[in-house]
Amino acid sequence: MKNLLSMDDVTNEEIMTILQRAAEFEAGAKPQLEKEYFVANLFFEPSTRTKTSFESAERRIGATVIPFDAGFSSVLKGETLYDTVKTLQQSGIDAVIIRHKEDAYYKKLLQGIDVSIINAGDGAGQHPSQSLLDLYTIFKEFGKFEGINVTIAGDVSHSRVAKSDAIALTRLGATINFVCPPAWQGEYEAHHNWDELLGQSDVIMLLRVQHERNAAYEGFTVETYRDQYGLTVAREKHMKKGAIIMHPAPINRGVEIDSELVEHERSRIFAQMKNGLFIRMAIVEHILKGRG
Repeated sequence: MKNLLSMDDVTNEEIMTILQRAAEFEAGAKPQLEKEYFVANLFFEPSTRTKTSFESAERRIGATVIPFDAGFSSVLKGETLYDTVKTLQQSGIDAVIIRHKEDAYYKKLLQGIDVSIINAGDGAGQHPSQSLLDLYTIFKEFGKFEGINVTIAGDVSHSRVAKSDAIALTRLGATINFVCPPAWQGEYEAHHNWDELLGQSDVIMLLRVQHERNAAYEGFTVETYRDQYGLTVAREKHMKKGAIIMHPAPINRGVEIDSELVEHERSRIFAQMKNGLFIRMAIVEHILKGRG
């Protein structure tokens, strides 16, 4: 695998290989890079978890991280993303991890660029490394995907996490349901209330209300959104025995999820973040070893 761009392009076999390697890293396995590799993280949108997780993962597997700050780069002078990546290639970079506001930005880089590309989020497109850490979290909990019922609630139309997870989980045999306001369901069929889903869902995944992509709550206030679509303390009491709560974060406490549930015994929200380190170690190692 030279690049990681979209969950559409990752086979089930590749998914399980990455999950297995992440488990080995979590158990203390040593990285297997046999030469020095150079990577750069190009984040053109704000990020805490993904950026720091990738940087930590890269260092832990022995890659050399070349600093890059989009706010002080020639992009501000009008340089295209292609020319930026081509410049880094000439500087000896082996791989770039990119987050960008443009959907499928990577398509412009597939001709003429020889560095490996790991998509850390493209607009409202996909977020494959988040999807893989979500898969790892679910697999650690249940030991399978076949027959697992996953409900994803929130701003589905703008969520790259929802799109990536729906592709991968469906292909692996899970059942996916969406809960959201009609204006936010995008291309998906969605439920508009929780009633029939709480008692049958093994995983409830909340999505952040994306203020930067939505000027408003589409007719909702914070309070009415929480009451109709948020996971409240009252709703948690109706969840299936053994079901878990997930959220890709950052979290709007008291909006998509009550604050009391963020670190509830059902919650795997901070476990997801920890799992992200091992998954990204596995991803970067897999991509770099694929370069030879």
